[in-house]
Amino acid sequence: MFGMAYLICNRNEGYPLLGREKEIKYFMCTMKEFLISNCSQILMYEGLSGFGKSQILMEIEYLAQGENHRTIAIALTKVSFHQNFYTIQILMANVLGLDTCKHYKERQSSLQSKVKTLLDDKFHCLLNDIFHVQFPISREISRMSTTRKQKHLEALFMKILEKTVKEERIIFIIDEAQFVDIASWAFMEKLIQTVPIFIIMALSPFIDSPCASASAIMKNRNTTYVTLGAVQPKDIRNKVCIDLNVSSISKELDAYLVEGSCGIPYYCEELLKNLDNHKILLFQQKESEEKTNVTWNNMFRNLTKPTGEFNIFSLSKYDGVEEVCNLASGVRLRNLSPPASLKEISLVQLDSMSLSHQMLVRCAAIIGLTFTTELLFEILPCWNMKMMIKALATLVESNIFYCFRNSKALRLALKHNVTSFEVHYRSLSLKPRDMLARGEQEELREKEGEVIECHIIRFRQPMMQKTAYELWLKDQKIAMHLKCARFLEENAHRCDHCRNRDFIPYHHFTVDIRLNTLDMETIKKMAKSHGFQNKEEIMFSKAEMPKISEFFSEDLSPQGIKEKILGFFDLIITKMKTSQEDIIPLESCQCEEILQMVILPLAHHFVALEENNKALYYFLEIASAYLILGDNYRAYLYLNEGEKLLKTLKKEKSWSQTFESATYYTLKGQVCFNMGHMVLAKKMLRRALKLLNRTFPYNFISLFLQSHVEKNRHFYFLNQQGQEGPPPEKKRLAQLYQQTTCFSLLWQIYSLNYFFHHQYYGNLAALMQVNTALETQNDFQIIKAYLDYSLYHQLRGYQGMWFNYEIMAMEQILNLPLKGEGIEIMAHVADTLGYIKFIMGHLDLAIELGSRAHKMWALLRNPNKHYIVLCRLSKSLFLKSRYKQLIQVLGWLWDLSVAEEHIFSKAFFYFVCLDILLYSGFIYRTFEECLEFIHQNEDNRILKFQNGLLLGLYSSIAVWYARLQEWENFYKFFNRAKTLVPRRTPTLLYYEGIIRYMEGQVLHLQKQIEEQSENAQDSGVELLKNLERLVAQNTTGPVFYPRLHHLMAYVCILMGDGVNCDLFLNTALQLCESQGNTLEKCWLNMSKEWWYSSSELTSDQWLQTVLSLPTWEKIASGKISIHDVQKNKFLMRVNILDNPF
Repeated sequence: MFGMAYLICNRNEGYPLLGREKEIKYFMCTMKEFLISNCSQILMYEGLSGFGKSQILMEIEYLAQGENHRTIAIALTKVSFHQNFYTIQILMANVLGLDTCKHYKERQSSLQSKVKTLLDDKFHCLLNDIFHVQFPISREISRMSTTRKQKHLEALFMKILEKTVKEERIIFIIDEAQFVDIASWAFMEKLIQTVPIFIIMALSPFIDSPCASASAIMKNRNTTYVTLGAVQPKDIRNKVCIDLNVSSISKELDAYLVEGSCGIPYYCEELLKNLDNHKILLFQQKESEEKTNVTWNNMFRNLTKPTGEFNIFSLSKYDGVEEVCNLASGVRLRNLSPPASLKEISLVQLDSMSLSHQMLVRCAAIIGLTFTTELLFEILPCWNMKMMIKALATLVESNIFYCFRNSKALRLALKHNVTSFEVHYRSLSLKPRDMLARGEQEELREKEGEVIECHIIRFRQPMMQKTAYELWLKDQKIAMHLKCARFLEENAHRCDHCRNRDFIPYHHFTVDIRLNTLDMETIKKMAKSHGFQNKEEIMFSKAEMPKISEFFSEDLSPQGIKEKILGFFDLIITKMKTSQEDIIPLESCQCEEILQMVILPLAHHFVALEENNKALYYFLEIASAYLILGDNYRAYLYLNEGEKLLKTLKKEKSWSQTFESATYYTLKGQVCFNMGHMVLAKKMLRRALKLLNRTFPYNFISLFLQSHVEKNRHFYFLNQQGQEGPPPEKKRLAQLYQQTTCFSLLWQIYSLNYFFHHQYYGNLAALMQVNTALETQNDFQIIKAYLDYSLYHQLRGYQGMWFNYEIMAMEQILNLPLKGEGIEIMAHVADTLGYIKFIMGHLDLAIELGSRAHKMWALLRNPNKHYIVLCRLSKSLFLKSRYKQLIQVLGWLWDLSVAEEHIFSKAFFYFVCLDILLYSGFIYRTFEECLEFIHQNEDNRILKFQNGLLLGLYSSIAVWYARLQEWENFYKFFNRAKTLVPRRTPTLLYYEGIIRYMEGQVLHLQKQIEEQSENAQDSGVELLKNLERLVAQNTTGPVFYPRLHHLMAYVCILMGDGVNCDLFLNTALQLCESQGNTLEKCWLNMSKEWWYSSSELTSDQWLQTVLSLPTWEKIASGKISIHDVQKNKFLMRVNILDNPF
């Protein structure tokens, strides 16, 4: 009978307690204090139902076991609260060992033997009711009052416990402690003052104020009161993998469970059961990544794995085969109704609210999980602002909503759930009562002020939003969705900083999807936002700038042109800083917030209204926005949403529908290109061009004819450029912009291919991009196309052509006004020219241009452009060994990444820090810090699907371990990098990454030769071919040649080819000299000196160097000279197959 109060579930050895390390640490610290001080300790865990309190207590019960430790764990129920002294009755029954007795006579006999010395026989009958025994009732007891009986009983229990604690330590564990009765609280209050005992409780928040004794225990100086937080997303993921017994789950399922459970373990379990009941979970054998053919549908079928510390648990391995969990096809988790158990919890919460609060929550549920106060006010019936703010403050206080000042704060909050924290009731109790009463009112007023400041509100639990949404009738939902859509539509465009444009240029001019009618003022505003100026503006802007003939005179030398261009950008920066006009925007780009708070909800409102054409329009806008923000995975998700809608609209054959299809394929092509799947990208872009009435040739005949036509068009456009002509109509402009995007990507794709005929296709695509841009008559498009065309010719080695187009781009910006888009174009030109000069190895000029671009983007408050230019500038300074400036730029990059919560710039920061460790010979950030960053963020969707940077990070870590000859760690990171290598993209980051990867291969070859491996010769030949292929490839910029030649020289010396080693070394040194690459030059000279000498390296020489690497602080303070630091280079060991010399 007494055993029934034990904790019900047993601890499973193979099932770890997930995400509760902090809570267990509280126990360990309190336990240590209890054992050392021999004073009573109380540990209380407060948390809502489902937070896993019982699991924590089970783990504690297991950990508390030890020599001379006795743990007694019980669980209470609602009935317990109404039974006087019940908790102590159960605890004492366990102390006395009565829980194992099968019959009352056995209990009676056991009791008699244990209390004989502590209690007179005539008082034994006091135990009858409490322990269900039948001692004879004495006359004294029959006359005794209930109060005196209770006192005698408490005195006896105190004696028993005093006697017991002398023999062993007692630990009481009480689950559901909110049901402890008042008499038991009173006894425990006296007990902790008299007997050294450890009481651990788990309880839900008290519905009413706790009794005096409970309050006294909470305020006791030896009480640790912990409010439980939610489990973190990574632990939810781990829990799901263990519960399902799989090695990984789909990213979509992971996101659904993390968001839906809010970190509450019980919610996660119920959601999983609901998915299983609906046959949504699909269990499959894990496919090998190498064997899988990439298609659009499986491109992002990436699986989220448990974190590394879980390798100790065997997950889903039967006969060596791993299982994974995917979702059944065609399932929209967003539309799935919540499980009945969780719906019931939400309904109970709703029922406890006032009717006005219920109405507010239900209206908010229509808008979505996250909403703005402006939209909520718009749809609330007959409410004033004051009423709404007061109601919202109350609901925020009662944990129905969160509120946030901006979307950045929202994103930060969503990354991590609120963790457990300690509450100091003793400190709170020291405040005067009138202050406490006043404090509650002030707190509510503060909360109202906070809600007024915070215009973004979010449901704390998605289950509440879904439950409240389902309470509306269908007709009511439609009316409310329509109301929301009308309101949101007015702001469904880019921010003021980006001049309120569409994310897809001229999209709304081509596809009419508006619910609200347009007035003339709005039309004029839209036209202006897309760069149309009136005659007065054009005349004013041209008067501001110098004439072209004055700027570039015919007799100027290249050096003179360089000085003129740099001087021009300096003049622009000065004007930007000193101008009285509104050149500099007042705030940075807010497009991400508009995307989250306006366009995403609007698309879902139209889906709910079954307005498929309007929903498709906004899903394409969303995909385009995410591509601009660098989030390929999200773009992919919303393109799939768009695809479902496109299929429903296939019957319509209008031009707007054709344009939407073309846009869809263009965006798909961009995603495929960014992911390095060039065959798919080419297919999508060709399809888009066909729909845009601009078919790209498939064979040599059509290629030849098209090339001839485009050359004639090009000369025509160049001759017509000076003449004013009517601009194309808006629908035509939308078409031309999409074509420009397609051609820009196509020439880069063809440049990647080694086959000679692909250069003709690439040349045609680049020329078509320029012609299409010229047809738009838009300065930005024309300048971008000129610079792209210049870069294409420079990479191809056509010296005459590229220079002309760079000059033409500069001439074009002289016509632009020093405001709005004009100044943004100037910053873009400085930025792009800096990038081109870096790629081509003109490092000094790249630094000059990059520094100016950095200043311009900083003044224009454009963090998405600013971080890119800082990344490029840091690499130029790194190769020039200009460390003081490099550290300054890295400081700016770090500050920007922290301020903007920008993962990409932070990852690049650590990439450069690893380069400094590997090649510069000092420490700016430790290797351990860099490695920790990779471990924490390698599953980040931005990094995971921007493979160049992650390839570089993995490869740099692999090179570090290879140099230290820690081959097990090397293979771990090298193999991760290897999976990213096939995703080739013609980008700076990919080549940075692939060169680090190649260096790892070279070091591994050296190991193979040392160990006299059978395939060492073949590996060396293959590696040398790959390095030569990289040098020969058009898209590999000359800036990478010195490192590639250095690696080729090392492979040659390892293979015993001294002649070619000499050739590659000298070529690399010449390139370093011409480029000004001091970093590689220093390393090459050291390699040359070392390889030609007869001295030998010790196996641990690099380890000794690593241990003595100085920090930047020591170099900056002058304690260590930079000359000494340059000697801290890794010297590649020479163990050759044959004598090379």
